[in-house]
Amino acid sequence: MGIADDDIERVRASTSLLAVVSDHVALRRSGTRWVGLCPFHNERSGSFSVNDELGFYYCFGCQAKGDAITFVREVLHLDFVGAVEHLAGRAGVTLRYDDARESGERQRRRVLVEAMAAAAAWYHQRLLTAPDASSARGYLRSRGYDGDVVRKYQIGWAPDGWDVLCSSLGVPGDVLADTGLGFTNKAGRLQDSFRARVMFPIYDARGDAVAFGGRVLPGGEGPKYKNSAASKIYDKSEVLYGLNWAKGDIVKDGVAVVCEGYTDVIGLATAGVGKGVATCGTALTERHVVALRRFSPRIVFAYDADAAGQGAAERVYEWEQRHDLAVLVAALPAGSDPGELARTDPEALRRAVEEARPFLAFRLDRLLASSDLATVEGRARAAVLGVEMVREHPSSLVRDQYVMELADRCRVDPDRLRQALAGPAPARGAAPPAARPARVGRPARSETPALLALRLAVHEPALVVGLLHEVLFVDPVQLGAYRALAGAATLHEAVAAAEPEAAELLQRLAVEEVVADAEDVLARLVAEVARAAHDRLQAELRVAWSDEGATSAKELLRHLGDLGPDVDPDLRRDAMEQLVAFLAERAEEGP
Repeated sequence: MGIADDDIERVRASTSLLAVVSDHVALRRSGTRWVGLCPFHNERSGSFSVNDELGFYYCFGCQAKGDAITFVREVLHLDFVGAVEHLAGRAGVTLRYDDARESGERQRRRVLVEAMAAAAAWYHQRLLTAPDASSARGYLRSRGYDGDVVRKYQIGWAPDGWDVLCSSLGVPGDVLADTGLGFTNKAGRLQDSFRARVMFPIYDARGDAVAFGGRVLPGGEGPKYKNSAASKIYDKSEVLYGLNWAKGDIVKDGVAVVCEGYTDVIGLATAGVGKGVATCGTALTERHVVALRRFSPRIVFAYDADAAGQGAAERVYEWEQRHDLAVLVAALPAGSDPGELARTDPEALRRAVEEARPFLAFRLDRLLASSDLATVEGRARAAVLGVEMVREHPSSLVRDQYVMELADRCRVDPDRLRQALAGPAPARGAAPPAARPARVGRPARSETPALLALRLAVHEPALVVGLLHEVLFVDPVQLGAYRALAGAATLHEAVAAAEPEAAELLQRLAVEEVVADAEDVLARLVAEVARAAHDRLQAELRVAWSDEGATSAKELLRHLGDLGPDVDPDLRRDAMEQLVAFLAERAEEGP
């Protein structure tokens, strides 16, 4: 599918790269740039740099680079068209497509998403105004949901009728079926999928409504919760409820809080913890973890994370290793969930999240809390069970630290526990994986006059007009970058036209500060190239004398003498122009 080039440029022009990146990265100002931790690799010092004016980002650690479209593609895992559509939606830009190339799947997705948005608005309006929704409004008030909460989360009401939505929405039957909003019953008529339920729209990370969760009112018929079935736009093993609202707080705080239900996410937010997300009627999957890892290196479970026992532990440790992740658990009071605790004791909920413990530490805490540590036998039994928990962890260093802690709390000899730990290895995960090598950036480049001049051409092209020429660039990558700049109307066009290494250089220069004086940089560059030309000319004269060559050498020296910092600016600029013209002429003549 193709989007009109003019529309792509309108999207770029209407998009603030700073605003887009800030949804995912906590940035601080540094001169004309913004810097922060790179979202594409794990690091402790901020090597990720954004130039909002030029519209490019660059990471000096892993060399990730690009513009707003590239960033959205990488962070949200979209193709080019999807990224442009996402940004167009943010900016309010209407896109035109080349129908000959537009894929049917993308057209269909747009239709389905629009239908879901219409349904969300319809359900929401029913809740706000319909007489039959009075019980739902009363229920929500009893849960502590005021009008602001209801509007923020677009909570709605599905009336108790066979086809009220299907007959009111004005959407074709095949669209209702493909979205899961309706289905064809045995009588061959379209019927609403959700009836007599409080409706929670489920949005993907882009903010598109893709599914619904419906809760029956207390005393109502049917299962307590009902979720949309899988569809062409919804996969419950990947989508997380609340991520569209929480991703900014997740990036800012460096942690995501995972709950079990929609009301838990809303409860966390009303308690001041805006970084909550929830699975949609399924256990947390690795695809969920991957989605969260794009925004944060830490995940807090705000539910009974150990209920599944050893199998759950092995999955958690595997995720931690594979995705360079830290998994923690919030110790909620027994029998409570975040939604309830937000109403009864919001401070306790905030404290539980803030004091979340590493997964293994949480498991050991709970084991020891339920053990009889007042007797020798009770402590011995707790130590044995604790060793088996510790054994599941794949890191020998982590295991040994917990063995010492366990020995101290159970008042036993740590060497005895180490001996027990060294017994028969478990079936899986006994040996720690090889340490992953750190990603190392390229060596720092020397700030040559050519590089400084090229940076000026990127940031302040008006200052170098008429003075820069490709003859001044010896390095092939720098030459390629200059040629791309010289032949393009915008930096985006230059990056698109350049070879990969030259494109990378341009994007890197776009996020670097311009700290040198333009005239001084250009004079140094011209002098450097002119001296090299003079040396070559002198060598030629030693081999074969010519009056013309001797005259040229003298002219070079005369103009070089006019490039000093104390020379009159007009004379200095004239000397630079004369030297560039001479060098260009020599280059055209060839060796």
